[in-house]
Amino acid sequence: MEGKVLVAGLGNIFLGDDAFGVEVVKQLASMMLPDNVVVRDFGIRSYDLAYALMESWDLVILVDAASRDDAPGTIYVIEPDLEKDDAEAGFDAHAMNPTSTLQLVKALGGHRQGKLLVVGCEPQTVEPDESGRMGLSDAVQPSVEEAVRIIVQLLNENGKAIAA
Repeated sequence: MEGKVLVAGLGNIFLGDDAFGVEVVKQLASMMLPDNVVVRDFGIRSYDLAYALMESWDLVILVDAASRDDAPGTIYVIEPDLEKDDAEAGFDAHAMNPTSTLQLVKALGGHRQGKLLVVGCEPQTVEPDESGRMGLSDAVQPSVEEAVRIIVQLLNENGKAIAA
């Protein structure tokens, strides 16, 4: 595949493990990647992500904390059902909700043409610790490197030869 790839880090750095996606893309951004792989930290800027998704991408990988009731630090690779219409999802310009962001893209006239994957990590906490310290929990921190390896593997599987 020689098309464009977007790897988008999502999350709030002030809410503990919610910063997982931001930390993963920080590591990916320091790697030598093919020119057609774009790595961006979107944080909680849902409108920025929506407008980026208006472009044509062959592969989009969203990286985020994803609570699925498993052990903290568990990594998931999810291929969301984009045909499912989630009418319950609201839109908040100051919060990042991938489902509602994808709905905004659709409402703005955009339509996805490529593959969408979510690389998620089960958070331990999405609050600062009692001392007010920001950062990932001890259970989630080691999962950053695992997520980077998984994303490199996904890029390699999709025709982007990258040395791990």
